[in-house]
Amino acid sequence: MLGLGAGALVAAPYVQRGTEALLGAASDKDPTGLTGLLPNGGGFRYYSVASSVPRRAEGDYRLTVDGLVERPATYGLDALRALPQTRVVRDVQCVTGWRVPATAFSGVRLSLLLDAAGVRPEARAIRFTCFDGAYSESLTLPQARRDDVLVCLRMRDEPVSHAHGGPVRLYVAPMYFYKSAKWISGITVTSGVRPGYWEERGYDVDAWVGRSNGRGDAPTV
Repeated sequence: MLGLGAGALVAAPYVQRGTEALLGAASDKDPTGLTGLLPNGGGFRYYSVASSVPRRAEGDYRLTVDGLVERPATYGLDALRALPQTRVVRDVQCVTGWRVPATAFSGVRLSLLLDAAGVRPEARAIRFTCFDGAYSESLTLPQARRDDVLVCLRMRDEPVSHAHGGPVRLYVAPMYFYKSAKWISGITVTSGVRPGYWEERGYDVDAWVGRSNGRGDAPTV
């Protein structure tokens, strides 16, 4: 019995990674979205609003910062990795009800990229676009400048996988997970908030956990 228990502990991480890879690959080719109803070993569901999402190899990935800025910029993965990295550990809370506790995200503070670009005085908000060709999100400028809003390169102390929105995704720690856009490719500074994909379909623009969308979940921060 002790041997079986020890074997299960050793095998568990491999089984979890295998399950995640299987569900992630299936969801990438699932236009029905039904795979998003299935939890994997890590507790996450895989959602995409596109029928399929192209992959970006490390050398092909680009993130643009433009709009109402003095110094528009384009970053590859190596350039993002060379910037100061911040690690945040918070619960992940989906507006549909599931939660994954104590999840680590690491990357560049969004505020650092905004400061490097030189935000113009008339700027009020940020719009995020994604290379799935469909998803978008937004934050007000004060929200975007929070220390717990990251442009993430790592999730659970591993590179962000394609299924989880890699190679680079957004993480907005105190808000419901739909604000943490996957597969981001564009950060555009704007004069006002433009509702994102799910906000256009009825979700709250300000998606604070426990204070929005009619839910009473415990705050994640």
